[in-house]
Amino acid sequence: MDLQIDDLLTALSEPTRLRALQVVWDGDEHCVCELMDRLDVTQSRMSRHMARLKAAGLLTDRRDAQWVRYRRNPELPSECEAIVNAVLAALPPLAPAPCQKKAA
Repeated sequence: MDLQIDDLLTALSEPTRLRALQVVWDGDEHCVCELMDRLDVTQSRMSRHMARLKAAGLLTDRRDAQWVRYRRNPELPSECEAIVNAVLAALPPLAPAPCQKKAA
């Protein structure tokens, strides 16, 4: 995968995208509806941010009926993963989710 550092840094530069990445970086799949609830943003805004993270190569997605589920990209180069891990480690933790919606 040819991930450009400027694309990576641009993707990480927006607070909502960074918080969404913080949720998704746990390795599980997360639907847009869960991210909307956790981050208190609209569906259209959340979808745009997730599309940007996916375009940067940080996430993959799959359709599940009407839902789109996102997870961290398992093919992300280790150098990029190290950058994301360092940035996420510097963030304060998110409040725990009231309930987790898992993929069936």
